[in-house]
Amino acid sequence: MRSWYLLYCKRGQLPRAKEHLERQAVNCLTPMITLEKMVRGKRTAVNEPLFPNYLFVEFDPEDIHTTTVNSTRGVSHFVRFGAQPASVPEKVIHQLLNYQAENITDPDTPWPGDAVVITEGAFEGLEAIFTEPEGETRSILLLNLLNKQVLQSVKNTDFRKV
Repeated sequence: MRSWYLLYCKRGQLPRAKEHLERQAVNCLTPMITLEKMVRGKRTAVNEPLFPNYLFVEFDPEDIHTTTVNSTRGVSHFVRFGAQPASVPEKVIHQLLNYQAENITDPDTPWPGDAVVITEGAFEGLEAIFTEPEGETRSILLLNLLNKQVLQSVKNTDFRKV
C-alpha cells in the first residue's frame, strides 16, 4: 500500500535525490516558499525549500524496498521512530500542497526601525537605525553622532541586523 514517508537528504543534494527517486517511480514533494532576503547586498526574492534537506516521498514498500530508496544518490536516511521509517499522514501532505505563504522575509533582512550594526567603513562598530533602502545596493541609516542624529547612506553589505 502506497504511503508517504520523510527522507533526509545530504546537504545540497535535494534536487539530485528528487531526480533519481522520480526515475524510480517514487512520488516526491518538496514544498517551496518565496523568501525576501539580502543576497550580495541586494534585497531579492529567493525560492527556497520550506524544509531544507527534507523530501516527502510516496511509494509502496512492497514494490520498491526502503533500502533501494535509502541508497539512492543524494539520500542520507529515512526519518524514523524506532526501526521502521515514520509514515506521514495524508492530511499533512494535503496541507502542504495547499499551503500558500505570503510576504515571508528572512529574519536577518532589516526593516525600517530595526537596529543594525555597521560592520565596515569609517563608522564600523556603531549602532544605527535602518530607515529605508536607497536603490538596490545601499540603504539609509540613522546614526547618533555626538548626540546629533545624522542620516547616512551605507552599502547593504556594510551592516547587519542586531
